[in-house]
Amino acid sequence: MEIEKFEDNEIYRAGFEIQEIGNKGIEFVRNENKRHGIPIVFSRGGKIYYELPDGKITTKSPF
Repeated sequence: MEIEKFEDNEIYRAGFEIQEIGNKGIEFVRNENKRHGIPIVFSRGGKIYYELPDGKITTKSPF
C-alpha cells in the first residue's frame, strides 16, 4: 500500500491538532471514570480489557 504525501503542511498541522483534542478528551474521560469508580474499557489486538479504578487491568468483565 502506497501512502500519499501532501504538499500542504496545513493538513498535517490540522491532523496533529485533531489528535491533541482527542487525547485531551480521552484523558478527561479516564479521570472522570476513576473519580466515579467506573472501569475503563479498551481493546488491544481484538481483546477487551478493563482497567479497574485501583489500576488493575483484567480481561474479566466487572459488570
